[in-house]
Amino acid sequence: MKKIKTALLSYGMSGKVFHSPFLKLHEGFDLVGSWERSTKLIQNDYPEATSFPTIESILENDTIELIVVNTPVATHYQYAKKALQAGKHIIVEKAFTTTVAEAEELSALAKEKKLKLAVFQNRRWDSDFKTVQKIVNDGILGELVEAEFHFDRYNPNLSLKQHKETVNEGAGILKDLGPHLIDQALYLFGYPKSVFADIRLTREHTQVDDYIDILLYYKEFRVRLKAGFFVREANPAYVLHGKKGSFLKPRGDVQEDDLKSGKKPNLDYWGTESQTNQGVLHTEVDGKIIREKVPSLQGNYYDFFDGVYNAIRNDAPEPVTAQEGTPVMQIIEAAIKSSAQQQIITL
Repeated sequence: MKKIKTALLSYGMSGKVFHSPFLKLHEGFDLVGSWERSTKLIQNDYPEATSFPTIESILENDTIELIVVNTPVATHYQYAKKALQAGKHIIVEKAFTTTVAEAEELSALAKEKKLKLAVFQNRRWDSDFKTVQKIVNDGILGELVEAEFHFDRYNPNLSLKQHKETVNEGAGILKDLGPHLIDQALYLFGYPKSVFADIRLTREHTQVDDYIDILLYYKEFRVRLKAGFFVREANPAYVLHGKKGSFLKPRGDVQEDDLKSGKKPNLDYWGTESQTNQGVLHTEVDGKIIREKVPSLQGNYYDFFDGVYNAIRNDAPEPVTAQEGTPVMQIIEAAIKSSAQQQIITL
């Protein structure tokens, strides 16, 4: 197995928590190091890694094949473009870019350069979503009437990270948690016909959006996507109603909390959530009404990185392609327009 030498563009929370543990676990990657500006932290966790002083020192390193663009959203386009122009494969954090035009340009550039570009939509590999996906694919609810996805939190305080709370093209919940919800909806149900959105500022002194309510219109059903910071008593993360029955699933994926606590991922029991967070299925099967708990499938972000390895070494499609990332940006742009005009936007 020829290892893919990989560098991060920052070693903050995403680099430390979401990327480096899986790059170290997967035998196909070699975590070379990270660009670190003021604080130098990567060598505390990985003594063999290099703390690069500039992005140029990474781009000019001919041994590095893959770059993880995990910097603030407003910088994704700039750094991703530089990496592609330098001949590097890339993983780009969500939100993919700040505009549809930027996403389309990066997609075209990667294709022109014959390079792989994967968008880091890791929530496709949450135990919650994988379980919901199976319920939908099995058709056990009958024809869907509506679905509602939530990414709710209770946190009235502003973030200490300036790029998250000052007005810029990448700030706000729409481009932070929104891409997770939108990507999951598009992955399950395809591209909608139209969009209506309500985007608000609810926290005291906030300058950026912190509440979203997005309605996706499909021919036969509707999908509502919601996220906000004033939900002390959580709603189910996933609510699906069909003509035969319903499925309600609380958010139960343990990966983010386990990673933040310092636990290292593995290929055995990782991503196994508590039985207390199992979803409730209430439907009709072969003429019989059933109401029962559904065991959750196992989640593992390792599968995303395994997909990136196969894309680069075996020319397989990326686990989340630029062509899948661009429609997410189209929904975000439509949501902004819809909220401003208080109108349904046809796609």
